[in-house]
Amino acid sequence: MVARTMLEAMSERVEAGDLTRAEAASLLAWWVEAGVDVAVQEEPRDWRARRASPPPEPQATPAVQPARPTSGGTLPTTLEAFHAHLAESAALPLFRVGAARALPHGPAEAELMLLTGIPAPEDAAEGKPLGGPAALLAERMLRAVGLAPGQAYVAALTCFSGTGTRLSDADSAACRDTILAQIALAAPKRLLLLGDQPAKLLLGQPMATARGKLHRIAGVPTAVTFPPRHLLGNNAHKALAWADLQLIMGE
Repeated sequence: MVARTMLEAMSERVEAGDLTRAEAASLLAWWVEAGVDVAVQEEPRDWRARRASPPPEPQATPAVQPARPTSGGTLPTTLEAFHAHLAESAALPLFRVGAARALPHGPAEAELMLLTGIPAPEDAAEGKPLGGPAALLAERMLRAVGLAPGQAYVAALTCFSGTGTRLSDADSAACRDTILAQIALAAPKRLLLLGDQPAKLLLGQPMATARGKLHRIAGVPTAVTFPPRHLLGNNAHKALAWADLQLIMGE
């Protein structure tokens, strides 16, 4: 059962109008699924307040390379133009004629950027990096640290779903160049990599090795956790994902 102090704090926020009852129920549901059964502190805390970025760790991420020109042209230099490029260009990794595009969404300079691997076909069909139950679980994760879904920037390594989990060397290089340019333009305060593919591509490490510590990608504090779709069928890993979320948010 969630600790009494946590419930009392939630009730006060509902009465004050900071949360609707539906939002409070969603937040409590995520805490319960994540295995949080005690209050971690007595006083409320504003997770959205600016905090000093953590110092670089000894196990620094390999130096990232600037984005290279693709298909004979340069990548756009504004986030708006970049979004248009992702929505229209055929010079993108895994492009296929008629393929659905899973486009990024969210504000620039977001408190947190979520980066998935290759979108699942059902997600790409919805036009998003995360869709369906996986998107709902991601929203619960965000609310658990005080972020409304619209406050996060969500993207995928590529706009298109893939038939397998292994990228060719050329596709890997193109994905890496494209997403590094996108991170630079989106300028999030923190970055959370969801799954093995982003961890291997951007950190050179599998998720199992990269979890539990902070990294930096293009100067952005970065952590790694399980993708939401994996968590849907693995309740035991939700507590680990909660710890990863606390790590990147500054706990």
